[in-house]
Amino acid sequence: MRVLFASSPERAYLQAMVPLAWAARTAGHEVHFASLPELCEDITAAGLTAVPVGRESGRRRLAEIAPETVEAQRAGLPPPFDAALLPLGAVGWEAMRDGYEDQVRLWHKRENFPMIADLVAYARAWRPDLVIWEPTTYAGAIAARACGAAHGRLLWSIDLFAAARERYRALTAELPAGQHDDPMADWLGGYARRYGGDFGEDMVLGQFTIDQLPPSLRLPVATAPMSMRYLPYGGRAVLPSWLHEPSPRPRVALTLGITATDRYQGYVVDVPAVLRALADLDIEVVATIPEAHRGRLPEVPGNARIVPFVSLDGLAPSCAAVIHHAGPGTLRTATWHGVPQLALPHDFDEPELARRLAQQGAALVLDPRAAQPAEIREAVLRLLREPSFGDAAARAQAEMHAAPSPAEVVAQLELFVRDTRAGRPAAAGSGR
Repeated sequence: MRVLFASSPERAYLQAMVPLAWAARTAGHEVHFASLPELCEDITAAGLTAVPVGRESGRRRLAEIAPETVEAQRAGLPPPFDAALLPLGAVGWEAMRDGYEDQVRLWHKRENFPMIADLVAYARAWRPDLVIWEPTTYAGAIAARACGAAHGRLLWSIDLFAAARERYRALTAELPAGQHDDPMADWLGGYARRYGGDFGEDMVLGQFTIDQLPPSLRLPVATAPMSMRYLPYGGRAVLPSWLHEPSPRPRVALTLGITATDRYQGYVVDVPAVLRALADLDIEVVATIPEAHRGRLPEVPGNARIVPFVSLDGLAPSCAAVIHHAGPGTLRTATWHGVPQLALPHDFDEPELARRLAQQGAALVLDPRAAQPAEIREAVLRLLREPSFGDAAARAQAEMHAAPSPAEVVAQLELFVRDTRAGRPAAAGSGR
């Protein structure tokens, strides 16, 4: 079959989708990956066929002319997604509706509009059997609806999108008829009608969802997702020679992800303060800091090794602990290797994802804006000295490794497409 992947121009989203795309190709399917032109170099670097659609997103330009606006989008979890983490009744329908209106206007339209027309045209020309889209690339759902393909979401983190949507629809059902404003349905329904169809809830949440988090870290949602084993992929990687040699001291990685420097102005975490906090410990700190930010370090302690990049998949197995921002890819990779973690979360889903890992006993969490150097030092010492963190990390690792492989998921998708074509109910979620 023909499989079309679609993503916004975010490297972290792409990296979460690559293993499934590889598995589909290995299974003998034709695989194309569509995004805005700015992501195509990363797509082809992953060995995939890129399909540029639309024009440059303007993200870089916006970051240059309005950095304060971009940074303001970064902190915390905005409405309506915050309702997914609050008790029932804590957020009303009007507040959620207003939140959806803001997110459609300020996020979803801006991210999707540049690629919709070209993606629909390409889908109609290539005729994919299946479209896989990350949960903010609604252009993928629109294109699937326009060409008649089966389609579903591939998650990169906790499913705040489904959890909030379910909450909103439940509140909407309590309203009198005719008072059912739905900004998502209005926006996506307009495109559905433009391309010869009608709005359906699958345009918001897909006909199925693939989840790469172990069940213990997921948000509860009504429809069980299709589980897939996470496989680390972080782009091109060459392992340095020093990584082949055992460290004489416990090794601690400090890695703060790619989004902070790709999209935003830099790290929320005070990197020099973290390095100073660990400077007197008998450990080896390996900190991944891009060259452009290396000059912001006033000094480098003697126990620290600063590198512009090293594959976390290659680095983590040699580490006794990992300090990070709780970005989903970083957190999953450290969990995959069974390493205790210190999370310093700030952006969107990071605080809740870190909290859930800490509940399992595999991590400690500190607020990067308030944590004092002494607190960071003490947290690292606890991870190194208390066996309970290693034991919990091993349990989380085992849970992650138990999920079906991407190859097994491709087999499930083949059945889903076959059943969909035959008009039979297609059960895509295993709940495993």
